[in-house]
Amino acid sequence: MRNVLLSPGSHRTAGVLDDTALVGAMLQVEVAWVRALARVGVVDGDLAAKVAKVAADREVDVAALAAESEAAGNAVVPLVRHLREAVGEDAAPVVHRGLTSQDVVDTALVLLARDALVRIGDDLAASSRALAALAERHRRTMMVGRTLTQHAVPITFGLKSAQWLSGVLDAMAEVDDVLVGLPVQCGGAAGTLALVGELTDEPLAAAQAFADELALSWPGIPWHTNRSVITRIGAAAVTACDALGVVAADVSTLCRPEIAELREGAVAGRGGSSTMPHKHNPVLSVLIRSVALQAPLLGAQLHLAAAQAVDERPDGAWHSEWPALVRLLEAGVTAASQAAELTAGLEVDTERMEERVAAAADELLSERGGGGEPSDYLGSTDAFIDTVLARVPEQRAAHG
Repeated sequence: MRNVLLSPGSHRTAGVLDDTALVGAMLQVEVAWVRALARVGVVDGDLAAKVAKVAADREVDVAALAAESEAAGNAVVPLVRHLREAVGEDAAPVVHRGLTSQDVVDTALVLLARDALVRIGDDLAASSRALAALAERHRRTMMVGRTLTQHAVPITFGLKSAQWLSGVLDAMAEVDDVLVGLPVQCGGAAGTLALVGELTDEPLAAAQAFADELALSWPGIPWHTNRSVITRIGAAAVTACDALGVVAADVSTLCRPEIAELREGAVAGRGGSSTMPHKHNPVLSVLIRSVALQAPLLGAQLHLAAAQAVDERPDGAWHSEWPALVRLLEAGVTAASQAAELTAGLEVDTERMEERVAAAADELLSERGGGGEPSDYLGSTDAFIDTVLARVPEQRAAHG
């Protein structure tokens, strides 16, 4: 089991991406498939109901299941065996009939991804509201603009907040786009639905019913070796981490005592040092930056696996997706939750910002040869802020 002590904040993902959630999702997939077969007349409805009840009541020993999974290379084989034993001889033959392990794992991961992306999107929306308020409130709060780490020309903190907001809104849009049309995986042993075709004259109707049971889409063809579904999920999580990483990096810089223009909101017990009592570390920013630095390589692993998805079902490339995808989604959920808290509680020292502008006036006004007021350098700042604020949705659409 991964050491969560080395991933501070991962408790925010509890129940969304852990092994228990995965087992629950795989059982949900198995039940949905039996119900789908019942909907097309292949399985007796009472048997489908029995499988559903047993699956809902069953407590799975995750540690034991993990040990058993090595023999088959995935957890579906032992899970199906236990479920068949639990439902009894009459219902056992209908469990998993016509599916393959990859159908179950892929669809279960899509279900987990849906829950994670909804969480990410909701927290991005919360951050967008907080940033929109900062952008509006600080339209005229002058601060030093910095390029390549050095003083540039004056800007406003409202514009900086709007720039952060623009990235967050882009990430929200990508998350929402991925959430629309998330698909089931349904192909059988080699992506032909051959066994399902022996059970019913309408195998594609069974696949559609399967998707309907899970409130997912049926893409019309299995995607055992076309991994764009997974890479798109990963890309949405990476984009969210990218946008939040920018916010966190700026905040942590502006929290430095020699700058001191921002502070993270004070929370009892947070930000302290084990040896230096004077410190108030910007912990949320530090942790968001941490996952933002990890996310791109996790996304790259998904693309690497996608490029090696050979034959009709991959050997190893598919397996290498699992930890990368789960860790990436965990990173996204954690960072988005932390960012929602960070942006809501961010403290802005407007006096400090204005003092620094006054102290650096000669440098900040040098673009025009000096002279004038810092406010003369704001250009289209108000128009840019308005453009971004116009994109903020009043509320986020429900998914799933």
